[in-house]
Amino acid sequence: MSANEHRFESVATVREGLRSVDYLADDGIAGVVYLADRLQKPVLVEGPAGTGKTELAKSVALATGARLIRLQCYEGLDESKALYEWNYKKQLLRIQAERNAAGWSEIEDDIFSEEFLLTRPLLEAIRADEPVVLLVDEVDRVEVETEALLLEVLSDYQVSVPELGTVSATQIPLVFLTSNNTRELSEALKRRCLFLPMDYPSIERERDIILARVPGIDAAFAEQIARVVRSIRSFDLKKPPSVSESLDWARTLLLLGHQSVDGDVTRDTLPMLLKYQQDIEAVRSELVVKEA
Repeated sequence: MSANEHRFESVATVREGLRSVDYLADDGIAGVVYLADRLQKPVLVEGPAGTGKTELAKSVALATGARLIRLQCYEGLDESKALYEWNYKKQLLRIQAERNAAGWSEIEDDIFSEEFLLTRPLLEAIRADEPVVLLVDEVDRVEVETEALLLEVLSDYQVSVPELGTVSATQIPLVFLTSNNTRELSEALKRRCLFLPMDYPSIERERDIILARVPGIDAAFAEQIARVVRSIRSFDLKKPPSVSESLDWARTLLLLGHQSVDGDVTRDTLPMLLKYQQDIEAVRSELVVKEA
């Protein structure tokens, strides 16, 4: 996407576009997405797991009809998995086939060509001709040194391949980096990004999310579910329930024929909300105390 082309005309069109794919963005979220498009800057979305960070990037791609390219970060991620690597097996076969027919310089020029290049998500996003949303998911899981791989891409939207030269973007991807804040990210990375803190939604917004994503549920029941989930998140839990888990819980309650939530229903269906036994036991104990 060139500098004079934009995905969104206004903050309102961001909200409308995201709502059309059932992602309910407030003005803060929509405003940052709009500025990222206009300023051609990446967005660093930081907050607890399960608050909709990854879903935001997916929804922007869906709303704009862009191709989503995802780099899932993990400890040990390196250049060969993030940027590119050479197809060594294919190169070796070519060397063996041509070793008697050509000099080494000719073979070297041949094997370090496009034919032997294996693109990974960052380079793929840069080289794409069509509009792209690049999702760098859970960037806080990589080592500080690995962040350097991202800096050239995020600063200049280009990648340096020593054997081929600099590959510059033919269109500017819209980039989202997500972080669960498990470690402090480098200042160099943060400087290149717009910052979007994301927490669990308010009761009203979670109610609206449930209404949008769970067919057949009424507003009163959706709000009751949102209030119970908000209450459970206030406990000292190893993993508070995410928005996706509250949606699963709402679907479960409907499938089981419930029209309201009480202590017994909550206790019986807690495994749909909580994923650790110690959290389930803690909430069940708290419910017993409150009912006593």
